[in-house]
Amino acid sequence: MTISNETPLLDGITLPVDIRNMTPQELRQLADEVRHDMINAVAETGGHLGAGLGVVELTVAIHHVFNTPDDRLIWDVGHQCYPHKILTGRRDRIRTLRQKDGLSGFTKRAESEYDPFGAAHSSTSISSGLGMAVASELKGEERDVICVIGDGAMSAGMAYEAMNNAGARDTRLIVILNDNDMSIAPPVGAMSAYLARALSSGTYRSARSMAKGLAARFPRSLEVAAKRFEEYARGIATGGTLFEELGFYYIGPIDGHNLDHLLPILKNLRDTRENGPVLVHCVTHKGKGYEPAEKSADRYHGVSQFDVITGAQNKAKPKAPSYTSVYAKALIAEAEADNKICAITAAMPSGTGIDKFAERFPDRAFDVGIAEQHGVTFAAGLACEGFKPFATIYSTFLQRAYDQVVHDVAIQRLPVRFAIDRAGLVGADGPTHAGAFDVAYLSTLPGFVVMAAADEADLMHMVATAAAIDDRPSAFRYPRGEGIGVDLPERGTVLELGKGRIMREGTAVALLSFGARLAECNKAADVLAARGLSTTVADARFCVPLDEDLVRRLAREHEVLITIEEGSAGGFAAHVFNFLAHDGLLDSGLKVRPMMLPPTFIDQAKPVEMYDEAGLNASDIVATVLTALGQDANEAPVRA
Repeated sequence: MTISNETPLLDGITLPVDIRNMTPQELRQLADEVRHDMINAVAETGGHLGAGLGVVELTVAIHHVFNTPDDRLIWDVGHQCYPHKILTGRRDRIRTLRQKDGLSGFTKRAESEYDPFGAAHSSTSISSGLGMAVASELKGEERDVICVIGDGAMSAGMAYEAMNNAGARDTRLIVILNDNDMSIAPPVGAMSAYLARALSSGTYRSARSMAKGLAARFPRSLEVAAKRFEEYARGIATGGTLFEELGFYYIGPIDGHNLDHLLPILKNLRDTRENGPVLVHCVTHKGKGYEPAEKSADRYHGVSQFDVITGAQNKAKPKAPSYTSVYAKALIAEAEADNKICAITAAMPSGTGIDKFAERFPDRAFDVGIAEQHGVTFAAGLACEGFKPFATIYSTFLQRAYDQVVHDVAIQRLPVRFAIDRAGLVGADGPTHAGAFDVAYLSTLPGFVVMAAADEADLMHMVATAAAIDDRPSAFRYPRGEGIGVDLPERGTVLELGKGRIMREGTAVALLSFGARLAECNKAADVLAARGLSTTVADARFCVPLDEDLVRRLAREHEVLITIEEGSAGGFAAHVFNFLAHDGLLDSGLKVRPMMLPPTFIDQAKPVEMYDEAGLNASDIVATVLTALGQDANEAPVRA
């Protein structure tokens, strides 16, 4: 083995068992080496940097104290897990993070036994951890389950639902709150560390139990008063009253970067085999140990490749504005003309462009935290009072609020506008963030208008259209990344509802696109034309209401009709086929083929590689047409 000057301890480690006998001094050195290794790896791959830097010491301490993987360690949100991956047998592949055939940027069960639960969306750790802990009880197995929850995940209601359930049980569960923005408590010092160690000790907890037993012998009023006094005294000193009220034994806050504080507390919890849930409150600093990240406003939450010395990110110069920035431009233009327009995001202001809107209209921009369910119903309330809310949420994150979309918006026919970013395949974030299902899960709802932008100018028109729809809910979807470089208007134009457009006329083949595969359809049409196949390219724009006149015309005037969409089965093609069948347009030999995302979850890669795997690029469209006509793409064309 080659020993590095920078990481001599880390070079000798393969799995967490290798660090179990290390001294605190060695663990401190190991933490420094893990941080060094992570910074250099992410500099090459890009990815989530700040959150992982903040949990290096915590990661080292947990794997030193607990018997992972037999003890279950769950990371929430999963992008904190890069140091964990380095220490759990994946260091030799850490420079493949978020790349094709490489490591996932999140925890993933199929990747390692040290990832007991996959997580890329937030606030799932306590629920899954409680399930694992109860399963251990039922099987008669003794193990610890440790849930590390942070980076805003405690703002989601699901975390409190899980805590409420856990607090009502006597199941042993350890929850570590990684408070990395000091939103709950300020930095802590020696006295807090001492109190936390004392509170976590078996002696204190046994004494506390004995005191409760004695109090139970008193009259009921005195028993309750004694219990309340003890809990509120601890709560005032430590900030733990909320968690105690939810049934958790609270310890903290402690300095999450100080191994002298972390190690004795975690060892106390390991060795004190009392039942019931415990919450350890760790204060950490996102971006810790890397000056450019510490000085950055977002602590280098997500980065492209960067220079380790300067911290400068190597971002390619965009050829066209991103869809997200175009959406922000369009929404600002509409809001300047209508003071009822407001914007809602669920903890993703910069990711959705709402940060730009907030700069212009601070009183009409709302970040509700990682709380998509609340965000949707909050938007419904605004709509009830005559405002025009744009709920701007990634496709996969909107999945978390589907009941609210149905019950609170659709049934009441409230004009909430859903701006759905990250539609289709998204590249390095992989299947957890791929927007595959929104068309299917929204277009089935009565009264919904569902649109998909073919390019960035079309997106501006759909923003204007949604702003004008005031009698029902509407949604429009658009992909991640750059547009195709079309000219943009100052403000979008309202589209006629349920009307698509013909992009080029042909006679033999019709390509009906819904969404951002339109450019690939045009490329395919060029190839088909070179083979003598005259091709019409149409942009549906709307899934519902469907442009029935356009579909009827394409079906009657062409031998082959291909639908193309960046979504799952049950989406646009289903609506087209339903109409064709009921209108009798399938009765006369029309060759119809749907093209959509396959029924698989596609792992991370460059978007073009992912669409190759999905079979939705121009060459795949050509092959589908030729197969429908009984031709071989490798043979000379049969048509003149």
